[in-house]
Amino acid sequence: MTMDANSDNTPSVTTSGMEIKHWKEQVVDLLYWRDLQRTGVVFGASLLLLLSLSVCSIISVISYVALALLSVTISFRIYKGILQAVQKSEDGHPFKMYLDKDIGISSELVQKYSDTALAHINCVIKELRRLFLVEDLVDSLKFAVFMWILTYVGALFNGLTLLIMGLIGTFSWPVIYEKHQAQIDHYYGLVNKQIKDVMGKIQAKIPGAKPKTE
Repeated sequence: MTMDANSDNTPSVTTSGMEIKHWKEQVVDLLYWRDLQRTGVVFGASLLLLLSLSVCSIISVISYVALALLSVTISFRIYKGILQAVQKSEDGHPFKMYLDKDIGISSELVQKYSDTALAHINCVIKELRRLFLVEDLVDSLKFAVFMWILTYVGALFNGLTLLIMGLIGTFSWPVIYEKHQAQIDHYYGLVNKQIKDVMGKIQAKIPGAKPKTE
């Protein structure tokens, strides 16, 4: 009985893994502009949505997007209905292929991402506890400096502006890094070495702070 149950669950787990791998490949293709038309549509629509949210409320944006989509689908439905009536054809519903398509999310996929999200949340909670309770003085000081810098960032930009900048960076940085990887890695190594040297000197002057072994 146990062997049968395991054998029954194996195809679903394999299918879930294949679906996750397929989604990851699609995301990579989008970010690296493998398909210019698809990436352009996704990037343009996302940017337009964020820019719209910066001007209008989220309720207005959702309403306008829904109205625009309904205008297209209703007009196309009426057009196809008139065309079928004139030509006396029986092509059926113009969106039948999409209506019959299964768009449900599998429980295995939900479970997979739920477990992953829970692991990340627990990791963040433990890290925040370590920083706020000053388990390592240098790390807590770094975190304090980072939060101090964020106060200036928050004064200059709001959350929506940061999202727009993050979206542009997400769709531009992978391509830039792919084309100039050697130069970026070289300068990153130099900057990282300088930061480590400075942090090492600061850490050596702080009483009770022990340097980390790498």
